Amino acid sequence: MPDVGEGLTEAEILKWYVQPGDTVTDGQVVCEVETAKAAVELPIPFDGVVHALLFEEGTTVDVGQVIISVQTAPGAASEAPVQEAAPAAAAAALAAVEEPAPAARQPVLVGYGVSTASTKRRPRKAPAGTAAQNGTAAPAATAPAAPAATAPAAPAAPVTAPAAVPAQSNGNGIAYAAAERPLAKPPVRKLAKDLGIDLSFVVPTGDGGVVTREDVHAAAAAATAPQAVAPAPAAAAAVVPAAAGVSVPAAAVAVAPGARETRIPVKGVRKVTAQAMVGSAFTAPHVTEFITLDVTRTMKLVQELKADPDLAGLRVNPLLLIAKAVLVAIRRNPDVNASWDEAAQEIVLKHYVNLGIAAATPRGLIVPNIKDAHAKTLGELSESLSSLVATARDGKTSPADMQQGTITITNVGVFGVDTGTPIINPGESAILAVGAIKLQPWVHKGKVKPRQVTTLALSFDHRLIDGELGSRFLADIAAVLEHPRRLVTWS
Repeated sequence: MPDVGEGLTEAEILKWYVQPGDTVTDGQVVCEVETAKAAVELPIPFDGVVHALLFEEGTTVDVGQVIISVQTAPGAASEAPVQEAAPAAAAAALAAVEEPAPAARQPVLVGYGVSTASTKRRPRKAPAGTAAQNGTAAPAATAPAAPAATAPAAPAAPVTAPAAVPAQSNGNGIAYAAAERPLAKPPVRKLAKDLGIDLSFVVPTGDGGVVTREDVHAAAAAATAPQAVAPAPAAAAAVVPAAAGVSVPAAAVAVAPGARETRIPVKGVRKVTAQAMVGSAFTAPHVTEFITLDVTRTMKLVQELKADPDLAGLRVNPLLLIAKAVLVAIRRNPDVNASWDEAAQEIVLKHYVNLGIAAATPRGLIVPNIKDAHAKTLGELSESLSSLVATARDGKTSPADMQQGTITITNVGVFGVDTGTPIINPGESAILAVGAIKLQPWVHKGKVKPRQVTTLALSFDHRLIDGELGSRFLADIAAVLEHPRRLVTWS
């Protein structure tokens, strides 16, 4: 498992595209994984035949662990039953059957080089009396079978430790040795803490007596076996009708009959989003301002642009013109496009606009951004928006697409919501929430008439933007949407 972006420590295997026995070539995508930032496809850096898949779909794997074994020299080693392949054993088999790559070629996964450094954990000492009882030095626990290599309906059963080693029991049929502090990696310790599992009560099955994620999950399953609820089946993503912008996929969660509670693990994109929002809310002093405006002319312009042959084949909607209005307002108020450098105690003015578009996906809220949006024409901006939304809906947004944003737009109007107080995306200066566009009574030319009306809410970092600048910026956005001819006169 490579580090696919900025020091991430783990990733979840979403889907395998190959099975044992399949022939693979250098650069072929073999699996899709979800990190804390996005779903990423991983290519294989070898030519050969798949020997074993060491983890099943849905398993979270630490960076650096072997996840697939490829036989690059067919016939060089005897074929072992795939279902018996274990991470430690397969890693050894991989080293035995693979031919060394040419010196001029370094295997690279998704753009990251291969580290030449390696670390080795010291051997775990056996508890007192173990050697005498078993007649050998600290026996290694049997590794769990590789679930991905077997039939999907046959999950791997928890592996128990030799009966002679443990000296105590946790009362759930799981024995443990309490002679020393258990060995486990930080992500595994965090998992155990989240699940309320004492690592001293967990039987280690990893190489060298290390507690693995599977061990923690097995202990948690044993502890909660009497009230265990069958996992919800995977549900297809539904699409929420868009009221004034982008269609947003929503994930359905099946609930077991009679269940009073359903617990959903917080991981991946949703976990990082939660941490980022807490950090932003308690780091950047938020100020939110609101404005309600008549966008009837903008809605008419949308219909005219849809019929324009120069924009044929492009997606034209209110969000496109709102994005353009934000870019025009930034040009008139360039100081809003900035970030706060805490280390240097400086305000960094950005002379480019990477416009973020908040997107709700089954994996959680993500904010990919359109790079150099300020330099794009209306047609180019439409193409970028369509591509961004389609990629987010498919869960293919890369980490790079979500970095270096400057200002974000979130369209809560697609849910029929009038407005809200959005939280600034970390590292950015402001976020604009767009409410639902509805027919409402409005005073137009001295008479009350039904007009298309919406409410905008702008949250901004008060360290960067004072009340005057924030108010002028929001007023300029509204002015463009009320009279869209300003897209031309103010450009």
